[in-house]
Amino acid sequence: MSQWPSLLAGYEGAEPLPTTTNPDGKSLYNPPGPRSAAYDEFPKQFSPSKNGFDFHIYYMPAVAAQAQYAKELHERVRREFPELRIYRLWDKPVGPHPTAMFEVDTFSPHQTGALFSWLVVNRGPCDVLIHPNTGDVLRDHTELATWIGKTWPLYEECLRPTPS
Repeated sequence: MSQWPSLLAGYEGAEPLPTTTNPDGKSLYNPPGPRSAAYDEFPKQFSPSKNGFDFHIYYMPAVAAQAQYAKELHERVRREFPELRIYRLWDKPVGPHPTAMFEVDTFSPHQTGALFSWLVVNRGPCDVLIHPNTGDVLRDHTELATWIGKTWPLYEECLRPTPS
């Protein structure tokens, strides 16, 4: 038995998908269907009491050009996305994060996609840890996390539950 539930539950009686390609000769034709709820709401596994995703933008404060870029990026994000929750610049490691960083929180799939695509082309020398908030902080920061740029090792001990 797989540790993951089937993603096709509920589609057991569905018509097979066509194998024909689109005019580009590469992509598969998908017949029209209902719009996915994932465009408008986060999956049910997300913690309803928190924001959907945290974006942690890392930089090396000892590298003057990186520190300056991070400062400008921080200001630009505040100007470009004023509806998001944006924290101050930390000039040293904090929590599980091994270097200086700032955090930006998103509250909808649309905000998440917009910030993600914007950061892909505007992050400069900074690296970005992106993780959901499901209520399992260790899993959120490790197994469920994704990166833009290079990955950094996290201090996982502070994310582990303390024995009671």
